[in-house]
Amino acid sequence: MSLPPGPKYLLHQFPSILAPPALVYVISYAICKYRNIILPVWLVVVAAFLSLPVAFALQVQWYDFKNHMDARAHDAVMAPPIEHKYPGSFDVLSAVFRTSEKGYLADLFFRWTLKYGHTFNFRVLFQNRMYTSEPEYIKTMLATDFPLYEKGPLVNEQLHTLLGTGVFNSDGKWKFHRSITRPFFSKDRISHFDIFDRHCDEALKKMDARLREGYAVDWQDLVSRFTMDSATEFLFGKDHPADEFVQAFQSALEETAIRGRYLQAWPLAEFWGDKVKRSMKAIDDFIDPIVADALRKKAQGETDTGDSGEKDIADDETLLEYLIKQTDDKTILKDETLNILLAGRDTTACTLTFAVYKLAERPDILRHLRKEVLATVGGARRPTYDDIRNMKYLRAFINETLRMYPPVPFDTRCSIGPTIWKAKDPSEKDFYIPARTRCLYSVFVMHRRTDLWGPDALKFDPDRFLDERMQKYLVRNPFIFLPFNGGPRICLGQQFAYNEASRPPRRAAAAGLLGLPGCEGGEKVWLRAHLTMYVKNGLWVKMGAVSEDETA
Repeated sequence: MSLPPGPKYLLHQFPSILAPPALVYVISYAICKYRNIILPVWLVVVAAFLSLPVAFALQVQWYDFKNHMDARAHDAVMAPPIEHKYPGSFDVLSAVFRTSEKGYLADLFFRWTLKYGHTFNFRVLFQNRMYTSEPEYIKTMLATDFPLYEKGPLVNEQLHTLLGTGVFNSDGKWKFHRSITRPFFSKDRISHFDIFDRHCDEALKKMDARLREGYAVDWQDLVSRFTMDSATEFLFGKDHPADEFVQAFQSALEETAIRGRYLQAWPLAEFWGDKVKRSMKAIDDFIDPIVADALRKKAQGETDTGDSGEKDIADDETLLEYLIKQTDDKTILKDETLNILLAGRDTTACTLTFAVYKLAERPDILRHLRKEVLATVGGARRPTYDDIRNMKYLRAFINETLRMYPPVPFDTRCSIGPTIWKAKDPSEKDFYIPARTRCLYSVFVMHRRTDLWGPDALKFDPDRFLDERMQKYLVRNPFIFLPFNGGPRICLGQQFAYNEASRPPRRAAAAGLLGLPGCEGGEKVWLRAHLTMYVKNGLWVKMGAVSEDETA
């Protein structure tokens, strides 16, 4: 039986906790034995008690001194730390919690950027945590110096309950995990969309019935259920998972995200029980029987297990059926499918949610987009892969949605050894990154920088991906646009996501949005994020049928 997170964490820390009081005892014993001085018990107890904070303070000061000396040896500097009032930056940590609950997404980081620049030391709990929204430094981590960075043991541990050792939570075996899933995301596979058409039609029928009764519809909830149904059938061959599974999956995501706020001390916030594991029961109850049944069929010869490879993927084959050909390891099968489920469901649901939000705000964009879709596809037939590729404004609209609302607004890497981030200005010193330092980067903030995207960066404008701004900004510096990350671990399902988000619903291509509830700030929705971005309290919309002359 494994220990709860809190006791396990303390047991791991026990040697370092025990060492200072033990040293006090040894010193007091030596004084008594060799100097014949009997120290008062109370003095020994007080000294042992104070030895912990004193030892910790000395350790912190030593690491800070060593880092600055190492930086100087490399003719570099440490990134500027954000100001704080209390030891351990507990005031900063508290501000982060308050903002995540009541403020605008990344509000603190936008304000800190104005004060400290695009790169600074977000130092909390006495540990360096570099932050950047600088494309060159993000490129360094994801591509240029890719071997020098990894997800890191902290992230692996925080995500392990939910994602295990799947493709998004692995370091040493990440190439293996990508290799066994990559063939399933080939051009031929991602152009097969019968599953998504069917679930889309079903979702829109239910929405239509609700709208005809005069009620608003939570579009975010609708597309979350649609993408969940589609993803589970695509992955497992079984759609419509029970509400318990859907709710447990959402709860597991939120609890996993909270761990990131506590950094390395997260087990203390779940002292007597793994909160994510509580949600995993409903997830396990759904997935485990499916995996077990697939393995049983393979063992009994009911599954075609011919030579693995892209050419062997049948048109109606699920990802699980394909993976069964690669391995019999139940853990790998479960972790891999759950990782792809997270990517296939949450990121697409996010994009569709914010796409409709912007169409509701911008009827001019809706008219332009609808005109292109009808001119290319018409009002009835299903778009082909080539149709989607040829609808330039549709791709520009999706790109602009991904720019303003990237599904993964924040991500991290961990430096394996000491590294350098080269200064953009030759007159300035490079930044020194100590070994085992967490490096947080924000695509969300980077995508809204006026110096990278022009003075209109905060304006939603799909034409920026079609006019001269494309050459001026993006072509010159491709790493300013990273909705799917970049480098060797770029998202496998990038084209898959574009195609799913690009498929206009045949029944509702004539829908026009009438209104949305407002909220404070420049946005009319409240942006939040767990592992991916979403709208707090949902995206409530009303839709009306298009008039006869508009359907021509």
